[in-house]
Amino acid sequence: MAEQPKLGFIGLGVMGEPICRNMLQKSGAPMLIADLNPDPVARLTALGATETTPEEIAARADILFLSLPGGPQVEAVAGQLIPHLRPGATLVDMSTAPVGLTRRLAEDAAAKGARYADAPVARTRAAAEAGTLAIMVGADDATFALIEPILSHAGDTILHCGPVGCGQVAKILNNMVLFQNVVAMSEALALGQAAGMDGAKLFDVISQGSGDSFALRNHGMKAMIPDTFPKQAFPTDYALKDVSYALDLAREAGLSAPGAELAEARMKMAQAAGYAEEYFPVLARLAGTPTE
Repeated sequence: MAEQPKLGFIGLGVMGEPICRNMLQKSGAPMLIADLNPDPVARLTALGATETTPEEIAARADILFLSLPGGPQVEAVAGQLIPHLRPGATLVDMSTAPVGLTRRLAEDAAAKGARYADAPVARTRAAAEAGTLAIMVGADDATFALIEPILSHAGDTILHCGPVGCGQVAKILNNMVLFQNVVAMSEALALGQAAGMDGAKLFDVISQGSGDSFALRNHGMKAMIPDTFPKQAFPTDYALKDVSYALDLAREAGLSAPGAELAEARMKMAQAAGYAEEYFPVLARLAGTPTE
């Protein structure tokens, strides 16, 4: 029986902690962990993980996972780790980060004789807890084959999107489509209610027609209709970051993306209104501004 790879995990936040826990408990592999917050570290060490420094994880782990808030954190942490990677080790970034940064870090890792993959996740915190995330992977074929069994402990849909960077492309554009859908739903809800229709009834009818979508049944019916936008979900600040990455892709390609620009503008309105930490469909509260 082949020896289990030694795993490492850095970034034990809302998504990172359950992802790490599922990998730890389902793989049976040794897991080294690090995070600035002692609470998730304590919970995971109680399950058998070993706390150590990021540099020590980079030096000892065969496969090292990152789950961080965004590009600046990925750049800082990966830049700290890559000099310590062993030849043959694999660094897997499960954050959502810019495509250009991802490909540059992959080149830096390759110069150390290490592999790099981007594996951002989609779906909800509940899916992270249940191990049913969708994970979009950018990697060469050999690296994907190496990491797919470990990723399958955290997700039930592991998608090989192409070479390094393509996981980020897919995730960023998936979110761009989602955000535009939520903007459209917020407008439909405001217009429907202004015209005298019950919002819940409106969304139920749309869900049975060609306007049906995952966003409608989840973001719309479960958040916008009850007007419930908790913190510690996917906040406006994070959504704004992700749509900015989509607009970066548009600028790099020399293409316009007016739908994404509208979503960004609505999110900035929500942020300015004090909803930076609330679940991002809160932008529905700002829809339907009266015309002059």
